[in-house]
Order: sequence, then structure tokens, then C-alpha cells
Amino acid sequence: MIKTYLSKMTGRDKSPARVPHHKIAWSCLGAFIGIYTISAIHNWLHLDTLDSLFLVSSFGATAVLIYGAPQADFSQPRNLVGGHIISALIGISVYKYIPFDIEVLSAFAVSFSIVAMHYSRTLHPPGGATALVAVIGSDSIHELGYWYVVSPIGAGVLIMLLVALVINNLSSNPKRHYPRYWL
Repeated sequence: MIKTYLSKMTGRDKSPARVPHHKIAWSCLGAFIGIYTISAIHNWLHLDTLDSLFLVSSFGATAVLIYGAPQADFSQPRNLVGGHIISALIGISVYKYIPFDIEVLSAFAVSFSIVAMHYSRTLHPPGGATALVAVIGSDSIHELGYWYVVSPIGAGVLIMLLVALVINNLSSNPKRHYPRYWL
């Protein structure tokens, strides 16, 4: 029984081939423009850079998905928007209404977010980070309360989605289009 269990960890397939250079270039361009746009707006609004109220760490992982793997299920607009918004709501709610230590709250926020994203069919891995930031973030993040869902999360997600729609559809390759589906 143990041998069978451990054999599952050996991996049976080979690593996939590297994607072509042109796909890497489109991914780089989209990620640069998306993150730069959010950062520039953050700077333009004179928000405190230390707290990163507009540029949330989970957006880095989102950039990898929506610009680097735009055809993946996790990258579709439904998952992108729904995953972040649901996770932000859960993270804020867990922090505000469950009276436990930060370690337990962190675990609740991420695990409850995963459950909610599964049930709503909006699984977006960076959503877990969005929920976690709502719990472990600074006092400035906590003071935002549910406004955190609107800004920085909602606004940032919409900016990244708009950039993904533009950049991922500039290519003349008919296989590179975004999105595969909306709902």
C-alpha cells in the first residue's frame, strides 16, 4: 500500500516542450503592459507604495496565467474576475468576523476561497493570494474593509482583463485569441 502510494509521486510523463519564441514575446508584452498600467495608475493616484494598495502581489501570478497561458481554463475572464472577487470577499469576511489567530484565519481564507471558487466554477489560483493578503495585509488593507474588493482588486482585475483582450488578440496567429469563453 505504501509502495503504491509513493509510486504516484514518481511522475510518468516528460516535461512539455518549450513554447515558441513568438508566444513568449506576446506573454512578455502582455505582462509588462498589464503590470506597468496598474503600477502607473497606482503611482498617479499617489498611493502609498509600501502598502501596495493598488498593486496586489496576486496580480503577478494572474499575469502569468492570462498573458502566458491565455487558453487555460484558469485564465478565462469568468475565472479571472470571479476568482479574485470571491476570494477578496472571503478574505475580508474571514478577517472581520472569525475570532482566531492570524495563522488560522490565513488557512480559513485560502481554503474557503478554494471551495467557493470550485462551486462557482471560477477557480483562479491567484485568488488564494488575494484572500491571504486580505488577512495578513497591513492595517491600511484592513481599514479598507470591503472596499478592498473594489479597489485594488476589482479595478486591477479589470485593467488586466482589458490589456489581455487587446494584447492576446493582436497576434495574427488564429490560435492565439482571448478569451475562449466568457461565462
